Amino acid sequence: MRILIFSLVYYPRFVGGAELAVKEITERIPQREVVFEMVTLRSSGEPRHERVGAILMHRVGAPFLPFACNKLLFPFVAYAKARGLHRRDRYDTIWSIMANRAGFAALFFKKKFPDVRFLLTLQEGDDMQYSLRRMGMLVPFLYPLWKQIFRKADRIQAISHYLADWAKYQGTKAPIEVVPNGVDVEKFQVKSFKLKVEEARQKLGLKPEDRVVITTSRLVKKNGIGDLIDAMQYLPESVKLLILGTGNLESNLKRKTSNLQLTGRVAFLGYIAHEKLPEYLHASDIFVRASRSEGLGISFLEAMAAGLPVVATPVGGIPDFLQDTSTREASKATGLFCRVGDPKDIAAKIQLLLTNTELRSRIIENASKMVQERYDWKEIARQMKEVFDKNTPRV
Repeated sequence: MRILIFSLVYYPRFVGGAELAVKEITERIPQREVVFEMVTLRSSGEPRHERVGAILMHRVGAPFLPFACNKLLFPFVAYAKARGLHRRDRYDTIWSIMANRAGFAALFFKKKFPDVRFLLTLQEGDDMQYSLRRMGMLVPFLYPLWKQIFRKADRIQAISHYLADWAKYQGTKAPIEVVPNGVDVEKFQVKSFKLKVEEARQKLGLKPEDRVVITTSRLVKKNGIGDLIDAMQYLPESVKLLILGTGNLESNLKRKTSNLQLTGRVAFLGYIAHEKLPEYLHASDIFVRASRSEGLGISFLEAMAAGLPVVATPVGGIPDFLQDTSTREASKATGLFCRVGDPKDIAAKIQLLLTNTELRSRIIENASKMVQERYDWKEIARQMKEVFDKNTPRV
């Protein structure tokens, strides 16, 4: 089976949940069963063609142009590149990572080669109305074309039931498979952690009495980092916050921290390579992300695998994996929900996990078991292989 992937960005330029998912899935499927190639944007200094993991990369675009210009041109140059590749190698399936500009490229390809199966993966984490505005969907003649991405897809894989419902709302008639993102469970478990927790905390300048809240996310509005910083006002001085990630709100969030006189309690650690994340998670006590929207949220699952209790908002795909104590089966809780945009409620849930050791232990145990059983990348790759098989016509 030969699959051509359309992805607007990929390693090493950008590493988000979608890119991580593609990497983890493709590297776990034997190359004798599936051959993967990808068309993606080219950055300065990157070769046009190279193998990255299990994928043969074909990079397009002009690195000397602004990134925004290359994004705008991507559907056309990616389609042109894919058309030439297909005439040489013949693909069984095209696989679009998200219904963004990669989706447009896949749509153009599907119109030209209707016999090639079109698999659309939905990984979107932004508020859907924001996504439409950002992509210029308010331009009348573009919106119907964008809807065709959903209607021309032969099969859709969504990482959450929330996104599956969104695909139906967009008018798709294609079969929809819900296959979530996963976690390298072994990598994030305590037994795989080489640096002792005490040493990790000392490395971060933490005192023995400090209790540490951590968040790993892009510093953008949808991730609610400002609400989490506000919540620190309502917690004891011994509670510290580690913020891992970068984004366009970084300067504003640092200004907020300073204005609230929290500089000594809130640390902005910037970009941290994914392989280094376990070190920071194991040095912490609680993971919090007060999202305004979320497709699924791989960071929550990684925190659960690392043995941290999680506080999150009941938005998007988060309820797929987080069961709160307020449900009828409170004993099976895998985390705590906080209200969206409510710093005091965020603080209250953090304080509850810091003081109620029985609840904390039960949540950690439930979440850890759930992640191992349902979200290990080995299982996710197996499910995705089934999706590829279903999407490929039998000869």
